[in-house]
Amino acid sequence: MKKNMTKAAERKPLPKILKNKWYLYMTEFFAGMSVMAVELGASRLLAPYFSSSQIVWTIIIGTIMIAMALGNIYGGRSADKNPDPDRLYGRILIAAVWIAAVPFLGKFVIAGIAGLLVVTVNTNFLIWAAFLTCMVVFVYPLFLLGTVTPSLVKYTVDSLDDSGRTVGTLGAFNTVGSIIGTFVPTFISIPAVGTAVTFLIFAGIMLLIGLIYFISSRRGAVKSATAAVLFLICCFASPSLGFAFWEKGLTYEGESVYNYLQVSDDENNTYLSTNVLFGVQSVYVKSGELSGMYYDYAMAAPLMTEKPDTADILVLGMGTGTYAKQCMNYFSGVTAEGVEIDGKITELAHRYFELPDEVKVTTYDGRAFLSACDKKYDVIMVDAYQDITIPFQMSSVEFFTLVKQHLNVNGVMVVNMNMRSDSSDGINSCLADTISSVFGQVCTVDVSDSTNRELFASDTPHMLTLLEDNTEKLENEPLKALMYTVREGLVTYIPGGRILTDDKAPVELLGMKVIDDIIQEELVYYKEAFAEKGIRGLLE
Repeated sequence: MKKNMTKAAERKPLPKILKNKWYLYMTEFFAGMSVMAVELGASRLLAPYFSSSQIVWTIIIGTIMIAMALGNIYGGRSADKNPDPDRLYGRILIAAVWIAAVPFLGKFVIAGIAGLLVVTVNTNFLIWAAFLTCMVVFVYPLFLLGTVTPSLVKYTVDSLDDSGRTVGTLGAFNTVGSIIGTFVPTFISIPAVGTAVTFLIFAGIMLLIGLIYFISSRRGAVKSATAAVLFLICCFASPSLGFAFWEKGLTYEGESVYNYLQVSDDENNTYLSTNVLFGVQSVYVKSGELSGMYYDYAMAAPLMTEKPDTADILVLGMGTGTYAKQCMNYFSGVTAEGVEIDGKITELAHRYFELPDEVKVTTYDGRAFLSACDKKYDVIMVDAYQDITIPFQMSSVEFFTLVKQHLNVNGVMVVNMNMRSDSSDGINSCLADTISSVFGQVCTVDVSDSTNRELFASDTPHMLTLLEDNTEKLENEPLKALMYTVREGLVTYIPGGRILTDDKAPVELLGMKVIDDIIQEELVYYKEAFAEKGIRGLLE
């Protein structure tokens, strides 16, 4: 008993501000808000490098939950052993500065981890990269924020008589803060000011909570001043560094609700990229000639119809409108419209890619559009991707049945597969099997010098005959030569039994497997350089 009394006597008296439960509740509120904001910010920080697939989201959520659990355990034990509030609010200051530094230093960490894994990992590159990035960048600050709740319980519970009500109130404030921290970044701050400033906003809120405590209690002047200075440094440094910080002279770099967006330009072409590591998603050829990409091969679809020059074309996943424009340029009487879920991409298409105003673009999900639309088309191009993976709702037998219902008699669907794979259980085989269960005739062609594969599907038995006949009528020689190449490369698909459905379409796992194979092929050069010259070989 005497020992416990001695420890109690040694404890500092609580500052007056902690006797105000509303301040404690607001600490809990903003801590919950910041945790969720950091989680959403983490997804946006990682997406341009590793995608925003369900797999990456699982890694983010899992590591953050680990951090919070460990923080809860440590915070509870620390509060029992030494309930000095200086320790709690000191941790809040550290977390605030760390979060503020994430948009700046985090990008270097990602680049460093990616470089390390290039020479050390042979499989699951993206999974390891995302996991290690989360562990290094996000676990520590969220561990610190995880200590908030158990520590505040120590200061808010006056007696066992009101402990349930007090703890319940703390939980309610944390939950409400988490809800707001979920909606504000997604719908307000990230679209308006970007990921970097979003991190700074919520870091600044936590910094202010800590500073109010130390200033009011007249303690921790050095801690407070140091944290404030470091935060100000981050405010200037973080927004100045782009996601592709090694690239200079970008025409545009920004973010939307759905994507990281990058526009680059050279003498001949304008490019759109939504992912730093996986190249170009759309290209505009300034001369109006063929692009040299999969869009050219996909122009075989109108030629598989009876009247290619008057075909009515719908593009699901419009992007910057390259396919629609090419069809309109090479087939004089076609009409084209598109569906694009990201309105910001459509805005960039008009600004940088000369998408004509007469081309109608609906800002909507492709499947939802078809469900609400009664119109039928001669050609439907399916080119919808979420980063580098196909949205599961646009890969199922139910979806392709919906597409078929919106095709005219003898209409053709063309699907762009951006990850070529011949694996019998790969994403392309599963998609082709699924499509074959809906359409009577399916054939594919690989795009030269690319990882893309184009799939054509129709119930028209003479689809390939129409392609041959219409190709001979073409007057544009470059297009005619290309269509000869497409015809020679077309392979009639022999279906298996792997059908994707709305209930079961593991496109993230299937896609990640193919991506992993592609990455390994691309990394052979760097591994050989490292084996021969070490780090110097990578830098060269």
